[in-house]
Amino acid sequence: MRASDFPYFSKPFTALAHRGGSLLADTIGHENTLRAFGNAVALGYSHIETDVHATSDGGLVAFHDDRLDRVTDSTGLIREMPLCRVRRASVGGEPIPTLDEVLEAFPETFVNIDIKESGAVAPLVEVLRRHRATGRVCVGSFGSDRLARFRLLMGSQVATAVGPVGVAWSAIGRVTARLLPPTGVAFQVPMRTRLAGLDIPLVTPAFIRAAHATGRAVHVWTINDREQMNRLIDMAVDGIVTDRIDVLAQVLAERGLAG
Repeated sequence: MRASDFPYFSKPFTALAHRGGSLLADTIGHENTLRAFGNAVALGYSHIETDVHATSDGGLVAFHDDRLDRVTDSTGLIREMPLCRVRRASVGGEPIPTLDEVLEAFPETFVNIDIKESGAVAPLVEVLRRHRATGRVCVGSFGSDRLARFRLLMGSQVATAVGPVGVAWSAIGRVTARLLPPTGVAFQVPMRTRLAGLDIPLVTPAFIRAAHATGRAVHVWTINDREQMNRLIDMAVDGIVTDRIDVLAQVLAERGLAG
């Protein structure tokens, strides 16, 4: 499978609102809420990004951290609480949304999903099937086992990002169809990575060319600087994940890539 086989990658350039665009003025203090995602959609974003966690009773929430402490008025590990208790926590006056609510609130929007813990895999599969949303998501994870289990359950219905092993191969210059696993149609990566204790530039022209040769898209995170956004677009990356959705929207408009 290639990235171009999935509707998720149909745009010439993919702008992704990280946690809804957490550094947009009207979103600060409201990251990963329906308000944040709504702000991104209002700015013209067709793609939003969220992480997912499972509650102790199998609920699935769109939230970045494994704990409530940093951005809510509550405390504790999400996986140790039932959904009703997690929902009582407030993020700037709003409840933490379930993934069901995100998909329902923005039915025309593509969603990039990061599986943050193993208990979220089965609930995610259920949610995507229930909403018939398999064609409008891309799923990734920093956990190879989580990603492998998700792919086993979903098959080729859902676009997935290249996992940590594939990214590690790319970091040492071996981005070839022969060496990369045959799964994952997008690299969703930072500019640099650490491998064997070394800081290694990852997103380079050679890396991008090699990824494109295998039919994979390259999305870079998390880019909030205007000059860096322009440099990456000049290098022919396929997408940028950003907290500064206002800045990226301006850059894309100036370059004729908006919409």
